[in-house]
Amino acid sequence: MEADLARRARRVRLLAFDFDGVFTDNRVLVLEDGREAVLCSRADGLGLARARAAGLELVVISTETNPVVGARCRKLAIECVQGCADKLAALHAHARRLGIGLEEVAYLGNDINDLDCLRAVGLPACVADAWPEARAAARLVTARPGGAGAVREFCETVLALRAARGSASGLVA
Repeated sequence: MEADLARRARRVRLLAFDFDGVFTDNRVLVLEDGREAVLCSRADGLGLARARAAGLELVVISTETNPVVGARCRKLAIECVQGCADKLAALHAHARRLGIGLEEVAYLGNDINDLDCLRAVGLPACVADAWPEARAAARLVTARPGGAGAVREFCETVLALRAARGSASGLVA
């Protein structure tokens, strides 16, 4: 199983992520004026920077259209596609623009609206507290839940799998 994960990881050229429940713990603070706030792990930024330095492309694809998603992605220098009724079509279009096939994509999701992407990519993954259907579609599951460093764990594990045959970090199959 680990050899299969390493083989898949070595093909990866694009890391794609859902936002809510992946970068966040899936909760939202709604202020009286309707503005929203979420909590994210600062540790994720280091994992993303390491992935970028290794030459991987990065994208967030979110069903939500929310200023907090765009603000966090700008801070992390990640392209962000929001308001997607069809995440797979958005992922496919983004990958095609980069000249990348879906078999060269690793996708980190957490819920049923990620299933099409999880089923289509070469390396499907989900966070520890993902919805059961998402977990069933994933080849990798982080030890950390969304919003608690799962993005960093995922990035570092993909990099470790690409570099060596055998160290799968905290992810479980």
